[in-house]
Amino acid sequence: MTADELQDLIDDATYDYSTGANATALEKLTRATAAAPESFEAWHALAEVHFSLRQLDAALAAGERAHALRPADLFINTTLSRIWMERGDKAKAEHFGAQAKIGGWREQLKNPGTQADGIK
Repeated sequence: MTADELQDLIDDATYDYSTGANATALEKLTRATAAAPESFEAWHALAEVHFSLRQLDAALAAGERAHALRPADLFINTTLSRIWMERGDKAKAEHFGAQAKIGGWREQLKNPGTQADGIK
């Protein structure tokens, strides 16, 4: 699968999810992660869809795969924080929340004219 085909599949799955075709979205994202297990975007999308469907074990597994690929990513740390909070582990949720905040600060340092909260 080419990078463009992979992105198209992820985009299609995201559209499917947004229109309520949850099973189709999960099938496409599962296919994407199988075809490209190194795709952060596919794993993160899969984690988000599972999380929104309250499938917390599957969300955590996909989120951990995405995190292994990009541990400093602001968004996956936020996702993992939300998953752990829903699972009732406040300490782990706070850990990933702090990592997300650090990621936000890192982005601010890279782009000093902007702030993560949108205030200039």
